[in-house]
Amino acid sequence: MSISMIQATSPRFVNGLRNLSHLLKHAEAQALSKRYDPAALLQARLYPDMFPLVRQVQICCDTAKGAVARLAGVEVPKHEDTETCFADLQARIKKTIDFIEHLDATKLDGSETRAIHLKVGGKELHFVGSQYLMGWAWPNFHFHMVTAYCILRHNGVPLGKADFLGEV
Repeated sequence: MSISMIQATSPRFVNGLRNLSHLLKHAEAQALSKRYDPAALLQARLYPDMFPLVRQVQICCDTAKGAVARLAGVEVPKHEDTETCFADLQARIKKTIDFIEHLDATKLDGSETRAIHLKVGGKELHFVGSQYLMGWAWPNFHFHMVTAYCILRHNGVPLGKADFLGEV
């Protein structure tokens, strides 16, 4: 049995983004219940040279929408990186989910062989669709989602594996 590019993209990214939204709801609730400024969590990071939570969430959204758009052969929507509160991050996640869910999923059929070209850090990267999804997009999405989770745990937000995985 094989898995289609439709199955390996849209529903998986949407599920991950919904789980990320769940983590952020817990984080904001924790900050409010402990009476500290929720914005402090948005700038929290695991190490000084790492991105803060707000950027981790932005990158998760960018990776998900970018992967689905590139594989579908449509323009990647541009989202400004202006989020300053949890509500802004939730809106960005919702906008990303809406884009993915309203994209014609049939455009993903056959995308495993579609040529994907990226410019990252001044380098040109060239993939075929399946290599891009499994070797670049998914690992990047998960890296930034795990990092967001770890930032929240490190800062005392009571989360567990079930919160990260969400509905399976």
